Amino acid sequence: MYSVLINTDALKYIDTLTEKSKRLIKRKLEALKDNPHPGRDDKKKLQLPNYDLFRMHVSRSYTIFYRICEEEKTVKILNIMTIEEAHKRYGRL
Repeated sequence: MYSVLINTDALKYIDTLTEKSKRLIKRKLEALKDNPHPGRDDKKKLQLPNYDLFRMHVSRSYTIFYRICEEEKTVKILNIMTIEEAHKRYGRL
């Protein structure tokens, strides 16, 4: 089982959401504890020059960007944003 660490900015973003959206995101974050690796779900590994970044969609509304630290058994949540914002910033990943 992994521990999930959430960036301060991501926590602040979650606080701005509706209760329903908060529940959906928290449910996905809980699921990362059991298995943060891509598979049949809506998780995908993104190849960046210096490290691996992962993204996970939340009910076609939000995107969670995270890294996995295997040595520490930790998932580090770097950013959470709407899917539209993610496409504007990073293109279609």
